[in-house]
Amino acid sequence: MQLLESAEQREIRAAVRSIVASYSHDWYVKRARDGLKVGELWEAIGESGFIGVNLPEEYGGGGMGIQELSIVAEELAAAGSPLLMLIVSPAICGTVIARFGTDEQKERWLPGLATGKTKMAFAITEPDAGSNSHNIATTGRRDGDDWILTGTKYYCSGADEADALLVVARTGIDEATGRARLSLFIVETPNAHLQMTVIPVEVTAPEKQFTLFFDDVRVPSTGLLGEADDGLRQIFFGLNPERIMSAAVSNGIGRFALDRGARYGKERQVWGAPIGTHQGLAHPLAESYVHVELARLMTSKAAWMYDTGLDAGEASNMAKFAAADAAIEALDRAIQIHGGNGMSTEYGLADAWGFARVLKIAPVSREMVLNYVSQHSLGLPRSY
Repeated sequence: MQLLESAEQREIRAAVRSIVASYSHDWYVKRARDGLKVGELWEAIGESGFIGVNLPEEYGGGGMGIQELSIVAEELAAAGSPLLMLIVSPAICGTVIARFGTDEQKERWLPGLATGKTKMAFAITEPDAGSNSHNIATTGRRDGDDWILTGTKYYCSGADEADALLVVARTGIDEATGRARLSLFIVETPNAHLQMTVIPVEVTAPEKQFTLFFDDVRVPSTGLLGEADDGLRQIFFGLNPERIMSAAVSNGIGRFALDRGARYGKERQVWGAPIGTHQGLAHPLAESYVHVELARLMTSKAAWMYDTGLDAGEASNMAKFAAADAAIEALDRAIQIHGGNGMSTEYGLADAWGFARVLKIAPVSREMVLNYVSQHSLGLPRSY
């Protein structure tokens, strides 16, 4: 593993930074609060080839990896414009389709996912399953050559702007363990038997959250991704990228907060000196900078391990854990150095809190990360 980024990776970072500079944080926030999308930014990133930088070249992607896509996500967030669909569409769905899809499925979906002209949402979470995927109740049953999906999904990001959903459903039971056998299905939208209801959340983002109701949604045999009943194994090829990308977004939010906090510390003067002169304000920001940089290093390690084909489970979980904590800490301290202005809409910090805070919960809670580390890293007895 190289500790320093390659020249090509640095060029990607600079190019994305240049593109997003045309779209201010204020513009992003206003669009989100008005219930609008940020399609112009998405299209600009897609047209430059960065949305699908991790997808195979033969399908229009960049042929690179999650490390490069995480750079894109981090720079967008560092500019104050984090894009949740970048985690979901190319990182989760694109990765899984590229790995397990048939030639026809790859040809159908990957070119659009690579350019960003096609978006795909991921439907796994359920109201009564939470982090326990074995409790998924949405079922897929055979009906001739087709499949029928019935059930409810919860907190599906960006479902309203997706051309299709990658749905995780129960298709059988493992008689030896009693656990669910899962399968993955590509469900094109809109569908008359699929209803979406918005979940109001205190997150300033252009992507909305939805509850999905599958009322006997018919999926042709071509919609089954990979092998039936092998969905759990297939899912994990997308979940580590999801954790890595979430960490990258958190790192970007942390950088965004520290940049604004340091700028204010240099500009704001009290008693004849910049407030950043005082260690009581400077040291908390400096400490948060250390924490963000450490999280960035673990994120880079996790992405490199994933792209190299190594087991990236531990590193991905730890990157997500460290980055989420570092982002919230940096944001809180940047708000604090602003005093009352930290809560002012004009200074554009408090509006980032909801997005940063949710990344401590999703895509995997910090408690489940600690369960993983306790069991797999330390060899302690399983607690759940």
